[in-house]
Amino acid sequence: MVSIAVSFLIMIIAVSVSSGFREEIRDGISDLTGDVQLLPADMNYINDSSPMSMEADFIADIESLPEVKRVVPAVYRAGIIKNGENIHGVLFKGVPREPGDADTVKLGVRIPSRLRDLIGVDVGDKMLSYFIGENVKVRNFNVTGVYDGIMDGTDNMVVLADMADLQRLGGWASDEVSTLEISLVPAMRNSFGMREASDKIGMIAMENGPEDSGRLVATSVMSRYPQIFDWLDLIDFNVLFILVLMTIVAGFNMISGLLIMLFRNISTIGTLKSLGMTDRSIAKVFLKVASVIVLKGMLIGNAVAIFLCGLQKWTHVLKLNPENYFVPFVPIHLDIPMIIVADVLSFIVIMLLLLIPCLFISRVDPAQTVRAQ
Repeated sequence: MVSIAVSFLIMIIAVSVSSGFREEIRDGISDLTGDVQLLPADMNYINDSSPMSMEADFIADIESLPEVKRVVPAVYRAGIIKNGENIHGVLFKGVPREPGDADTVKLGVRIPSRLRDLIGVDVGDKMLSYFIGENVKVRNFNVTGVYDGIMDGTDNMVVLADMADLQRLGGWASDEVSTLEISLVPAMRNSFGMREASDKIGMIAMENGPEDSGRLVATSVMSRYPQIFDWLDLIDFNVLFILVLMTIVAGFNMISGLLIMLFRNISTIGTLKSLGMTDRSIAKVFLKVASVIVLKGMLIGNAVAIFLCGLQKWTHVLKLNPENYFVPFVPIHLDIPMIIVADVLSFIVIMLLLLIPCLFISRVDPAQTVRAQ
């Protein structure tokens, strides 16, 4: 029972951590860049050229798609930050002001925590920024906030600014943006869903876009950060390996336990067979006893695992290095349907494995066991 409980404990924790990484990282990337980006075909959306209109007629068609959650315009500009002797390249992202932000600090920006540590600026400081183009433009931004970004562990550090500030910087009109960022509903945030959504969005933009503007293309966030999604796929593979391994370990532990039960009751098996009980009926008795042990171990393992996962989810007691894992703590997502599926499949596999020692019953000779008594 202890062995079964430990096996199910490890399986549930592995599934919860894997789901946690996937949910945390995907949600973080979606909040930062959207799941699908619609942008000019030349991909030069971080410079002064190639703006697109955020008031195109086809945007309503994109927003009406059932898989689309929201569409947000954004302006991107590559810049260089300088503070004393510290210099670092960043990507400025301008988004519309939220309603009620009329008192926002002029030229206010929010920076990732890793950039704060690298160049030594904090909330309330000035941040001198250079923008390289046909002419070098300089802006002295005011740091109004610091956020923990999913991309802090990479070289893609994004500084969040007001979209109007970046539009004025590039000499753009108020309806011109670098890209439209489309966030999908959670059910579509997977490899197949993102590809399908980007194909639909790209087709709508191509068919209904204005003829006098450049061609627009839709790209999923997977193509922008392929290394992160490859890493998530590797985690899922490791979890699958753990599930298979723990199920096999639990199954063989139960096989050895059932064999011990059979050896200790050889005389009883012989007596029952001499009284006319069939091998199948005797095997059912032992399988029922074994199934009770498996179920008790499974329930204990589930209870302990859910308690530990809940503790980590609410306290974040186990920390991680975000430069290696993209998040500062071990993320937990209790995917109850997935846990139930893992429990049911593992229980079925273990019970099937227990049919192997039941073959021992057919080899028991009632005459020998009764004589041995």
